[in-house]
Amino acid sequence: SFVQGSKLEIPMWLAKGLRDSKRRIISVELPKIYKEAWRTVFSADANVVDLHKMGPYYYGFGSQLLNFDNPENPEIAQTILQASIRTDRFRRIMDSSQNAYNEDTSMLVARLDELERALFRAGQKGLNDFQCWEKGQASQITVSSLVQNYGKRKFSDMDG
Repeated sequence: SFVQGSKLEIPMWLAKGLRDSKRRIISVELPKIYKEAWRTVFSADANVVDLHKMGPYYYGFGSQLLNFDNPENPEIAQTILQASIRTDRFRRIMDSSQNAYNEDTSMLVARLDELERALFRAGQKGLNDFQCWEKGQASQITVSSLVQNYGKRKFSDMDG
């Protein structure tokens, strides 16, 4: 059994499951990367921060932290927003993915969190697909699965 005030490391899913708005069963201690000192670093220049080293799921985990009643939630949300959008970090990642064709991008990608890496990969894939199409190497244009599913839904609605 645990006494009041005991500190445990538990997975986020379990902490969310134990969260109760009526009774304060648990409180969450902020990881250091979301505390005020690191938020100051982000506000200075988010583009130089190695997010992968700080936490490979910086954006996703930070968003999950907002589920808990923490007085610093507005500042955490602001920092996450600032790190991604206001500093143009996402735009720079997409620009890099478009301008790094056939180049070694391992140094750039190493500093990105998993969401940013997915954005970079999507940009590289789009560029690669365009290059293939431009060279006549694309065999055919295919319908997006999103469009296909939408069309199927419309036809099934008409049947009813």
